[in-house]
Amino acid sequence: MIYLRKAHERGHASHGWLDSWHTFSFADYYDTNFMGFSALRVINEDVIAAGQGFGAHPHKDMEILTYVLEGAVEHQDSMGNKEQVPAGEFQIMSAGTGVRHSEYNPGADMPLRLYQIWIIPEKTGITPRYEQRRFDASQGRQLVLSPDARDGSLKVHQDMELTRWALAKDEQSTYPIAANRRVWIQVVKGEIAVNGTKARASDGLAIQDEPAISIRADSASEVLLFDLPPV
Repeated sequence: MIYLRKAHERGHASHGWLDSWHTFSFADYYDTNFMGFSALRVINEDVIAAGQGFGAHPHKDMEILTYVLEGAVEHQDSMGNKEQVPAGEFQIMSAGTGVRHSEYNPGADMPLRLYQIWIIPEKTGITPRYEQRRFDASQGRQLVLSPDARDGSLKVHQDMELTRWALAKDEQSTYPIAANRRVWIQVVKGEIAVNGTKARASDGLAIQDEPAISIRADSASEVLLFDLPPV
């Protein structure tokens, strides 16, 4: 089964300084049909105006991943981290027992565009932590998140893997899916077809009960592929 979550059907919030699209229920957007998918709880695509951002606010018992697409984010947290995360880098923070952080666009005249993704951890009460990393390969598959931080990936406290997959125009490849696993694909850019289901930038695809998927790129494309547990 493949379900296409079209970009324009997501929840939307515009606050002047922030334009945000919500794949799943978030803040004032609530839809019982879209409360998450497996361990994925939030996929927000945010555009933050120059010099604006989120003031210090708390989180607890959540794995929070940020992928910066354009501009840079200035991050500061109660663990003592103060970092800039430029376009192309991933940042993960385990909120665990509790952490406060702020996120700003330090640019004077350039908007900041990013994905913020929340993943429910396997267990609560994790010691808070922070990591960020650039993955330089421009083509092919890159392992970004894994439970054992193998192959240079960032660690995530959940039985899941995240792969960033860049495909050239007309490239076609397959991805096998283990029994009872679920897959979510978020299209970052371009146009693809997954087992014949067409999707374009900012669309998402929920996949379950499929032994494998075939991905064809109709244009130069980038996707985030989440390999997730059944519950």
